[in-house]
Amino acid sequence: MEKESFDEKKSTVHPVSHEEDTSVNVESAVTSVKEDTPDIQVLDLGKEKELDDVKEQSGEIAAQKISENMEGGVADHSGLANKNPEDVLYEEEEEPVFDGTEVPGMEGKRSLSSRSSDNDSETQGSAWPDKAVALSQFVKQKSIGAMSTVIRRLSGKSNDGLDVAADDLSKEGKDSLPESVGQKVPLKSPERSGWNPLSLIGRENKSEKADSVEDLATPVFMKGRIIFYTRLGCQDCTEARRFLREKGLKYVEINIDVYPSRKLELEKIAGSSSVPKVFFNEILIGGLSELKKLEDSGKLEEKIEYVLTEEPSYEAPLPPLSGEDDQSSGGAIDELALIARKMKGSISIKDRFHKMRRYTDCFQGKDAVDFLSEDQYLEREEAVEFGRKLADKLFFQHVAQENIFEDGNHLYRFLDDDPVISRCQNIPRGITEVKPKPITDISSRLRFLLSAILEAYTSEDGKCVDYMSIHGSEEFARFLRIVEELQRVELHEVPREEKLSFFINLYNMMAIHAILVLDPPTGALDRRKFLGDFKYVIGGSAYSLSAIYNGVLRGNQRPPYNLTKPFGVKDKRLKVALLYVEPLVHFALVSGNRSGPPLRCYSPGNIDKELVEAACSFLRNGGLYVDLVTNVAYPSKILKWYSVDFGKNEVEVLKHAVNYMEPADSQALLDLLSNTQLKVIYQPYDWGLNN
Repeated sequence: MEKESFDEKKSTVHPVSHEEDTSVNVESAVTSVKEDTPDIQVLDLGKEKELDDVKEQSGEIAAQKISENMEGGVADHSGLANKNPEDVLYEEEEEPVFDGTEVPGMEGKRSLSSRSSDNDSETQGSAWPDKAVALSQFVKQKSIGAMSTVIRRLSGKSNDGLDVAADDLSKEGKDSLPESVGQKVPLKSPERSGWNPLSLIGRENKSEKADSVEDLATPVFMKGRIIFYTRLGCQDCTEARRFLREKGLKYVEINIDVYPSRKLELEKIAGSSSVPKVFFNEILIGGLSELKKLEDSGKLEEKIEYVLTEEPSYEAPLPPLSGEDDQSSGGAIDELALIARKMKGSISIKDRFHKMRRYTDCFQGKDAVDFLSEDQYLEREEAVEFGRKLADKLFFQHVAQENIFEDGNHLYRFLDDDPVISRCQNIPRGITEVKPKPITDISSRLRFLLSAILEAYTSEDGKCVDYMSIHGSEEFARFLRIVEELQRVELHEVPREEKLSFFINLYNMMAIHAILVLDPPTGALDRRKFLGDFKYVIGGSAYSLSAIYNGVLRGNQRPPYNLTKPFGVKDKRLKVALLYVEPLVHFALVSGNRSGPPLRCYSPGNIDKELVEAACSFLRNGGLYVDLVTNVAYPSKILKWYSVDFGKNEVEVLKHAVNYMEPADSQALLDLLSNTQLKVIYQPYDWGLNN
């Protein structure tokens, strides 16, 4: 039988739920396994009567009868006793696929019962002892797996629990089967068997794994600390970073552009602010040239041994502190925010109905007007105008987007009470009291931070990303604080260049955030959740990765294999979308897969030039390959999925791509297109994580 079917069948015996109480009775679990054993043993046999007859006979007669049956019907199984029980199962019968619509083993019953009654008894009985042997081993192995799981979870001892379960259940198995059968195919002890029940769920017993992989290197434990001072755009810093990585040394990088106060610290302890500078605990090693000199002289190993074995003293530089030199939480106090916060705590907020529909956590306009009139000493008309001012600043909005703010029974909801926006990954708790910063300021700090992250935690070509290091970095923590400022940012009057660079950079960092939160998508449903369900609130509206990609940057175009556009006619996000499609964004947006373009940082001043460079880099480095011998073009599937952005048909799409290829390749491709001799085969898309 196939390995997958075996695993599936095996996993159906006594699964241990994660929600079960850890105080489960081990004795009752053993009893349940024993009670189930006889039922499973006779599923595929269909010979209960013959089995009872065998039990009644003496051990010697039973052995002789089984031997005769095996010699008469299964001559090629003479070596059965020397085989692994798992291998016996694979060879003896083909297990039916169980999809929940039938009882496992019913197919085996049907196959046996459908045989003609005219067959002689010797032919019918020739195969069943072998199946009984195989099935008995199967049941014992399943019992071992079930019990080892229970005992391991209760005691935390994998080996001891497995051995006890194996011994107990082996004895039980011997009592429930003929003695001769047990002698013919003895059950192997778990420590001798190559099969491990934990391997079915992708885990291995630690002792067995250690025995099978003896040469695995033990991770180096570093008592000390390596501090690495850098700055943006420094080539020597890049070389020093590569040097430390090749040596396998873990370090804490401090970018003095990101942490300006550390520049003064570096001048004080090193006598200069030039970078790179490497510290092993409190000892200044120096820059790239000093590292190479130490390596050439053979003294580097001595320094490494020191930092591995000695703890840092109080004189050693410290890693960046949380929130250090961060301007995200600073700013002028917003008086309107204080009033909105006070109003939220004073008026009645509850679930209400509007046009036969129930809306959660909302308030009536008249209640807000009453509060504003009393709190701000305003007439009702003035209070309505003040309420509209609060709504314009995105503190709350109408539940159905019917108006800005009116007196009466109209229903409104604060932004953080909205069921969609409240699930966004960047929504702050409560109403922030700091005034919203301009989008240009947020975009500038985002570019600055993205540049530092790309230099420190990605490969030089931008194709590989160190997600785990990003997750634990202070730079990423600062990014999360920056995107919280997008809650009430103004986007409607943003120039095209600023909007392009901002949303491209935000998309790429948002994809990294989604991978860290949701894990990398492994299938179509995971990708749908990844692109559609992970959202940020920007300017009072929720934006998914797909909404940014297809709604904003593609000018509200339908995503591949979809029938509707991201933004409807009344959707206020439509005002944020670009007026026309920008096809080159496909070579700049990175969703974390290997077939996508490399990560880069984009600026509003050079956005068009940088997009052309991104297109050239992608298409010239595997995005479009032309085989001049066979006259076949191999474009990326990106050109297929978004072909409508590049041209009306396949020829126009390729002609568009020709503009960004090498001159020689472009001319050759144009010649093939003009002669209609070209065949197009799209490359397989690799959805694997680009780590």
